[in-house]
Amino acid sequence: MVELESKKKEDLEQLKNAEKKFQSLIDKRNELNDYAKLIREERDMLNVKRNELRDQMDKCKKEREKLVTKMKEHKEKRNQYQQQAKELIQAKQKKKGNVIKNLPLQVEEMKADIQMMEYEQETSIMDTRKENKLIDRIKHKRREYNEAKKLMDKQQAIEVDLTDTDKAITELFQKADKEHEKVQKYYTESQQKHEEFMKLVNEIASLINEANKKHKKFIEIKKEAQENHDKAVEMRSKIMSVKKERQQRYQEAKQIIRNQNLMAQKELMDKDKLEKVADESVNALKEGKKIRL
Repeated sequence: MVELESKKKEDLEQLKNAEKKFQSLIDKRNELNDYAKLIREERDMLNVKRNELRDQMDKCKKEREKLVTKMKEHKEKRNQYQQQAKELIQAKQKKKGNVIKNLPLQVEEMKADIQMMEYEQETSIMDTRKENKLIDRIKHKRREYNEAKKLMDKQQAIEVDLTDTDKAITELFQKADKEHEKVQKYYTESQQKHEEFMKLVNEIASLINEANKKHKKFIEIKKEAQENHDKAVEMRSKIMSVKKERQQRYQEAKQIIRNQNLMAQKELMDKDKLEKVADESVNALKEGKKIRL
C-alpha cells in the first residue's frame, strides 16, 4: 500500500513537470512567433521603401532619356549648321583661290572642328588608346587654330569680300555655337540625372540585400517556432496519454475495490444463511421432524 502511494506521488510529480515543460514550449513558440512577426514587418517596410525608390528611379530614368533626346536634337542641328557653313567656305575658296583672304573662315572652321572633337571626348565611351588619339588630334588642331589666329591678328589688313555668302557663313557658325551651348547644357543635366539614377540604383540594391537578410532571419525564426510547436504537441500527447493511463488505473482500482466489497457482502450473507439452516435443523431434531438439507 505504501509502495502504491509512493508510485502515485511519483507519477503525479512527473505529470506536473511534463505540464510545466509543455507550457514552457508554448511560451517559447509564442515568443518566437511574435519576434518573427516583427522581423516580417521590418522586411515588408524595406520592400515598401524599395518600391518607392524604384518609382523614383523610373521617373529619373525617363527624365534623363528626355534630356538625352533633346541633346541629340540640338547636336544634329549644330552639325547641320556647321556642315552648311563648311560647304559655303569650300565653295568660296574655289572661287577666290586665296587662302589668306579666307583665313578668318578657316579659323572658324578649326574652332568648329575642335568643338566637335571635344564633344566627342565628353560624350562618347571609348578605351584609353582611342581617347588618347583623340586628345592628340585636339591638341594638334588647337595648335593649328592658335597659329592661324596669330597669323590673322598679324595681318594689318584683310580684304574680305563681304558678300551674302560671308554673311550666311557667319550666321551659320553663330547658330552652330548656340546649338553647341544647348548640347553642353543638356549633356550636363543628363549627367546629373544619370548620377541621381545610379545613386537610386545603389540604394535599391542595398535595400534588397537588407530585405533578403530579414527574410532569411524570418524563415529561421519560424522554423524554430515550428520546432517548439511540434515538441509541445508531442508533449501534450504524452501528457494526455499519462492522464488516460492514470484514469484507467484509477478505474481499475475502483473496480477491484467494488468487487472486493461485493465478495465480502456475499460471504457475509452466505455465513448468515448457514447459521440459519443449522438452527432450523437443530430445532427440527428437537421436534422429531425430518431434517432438510
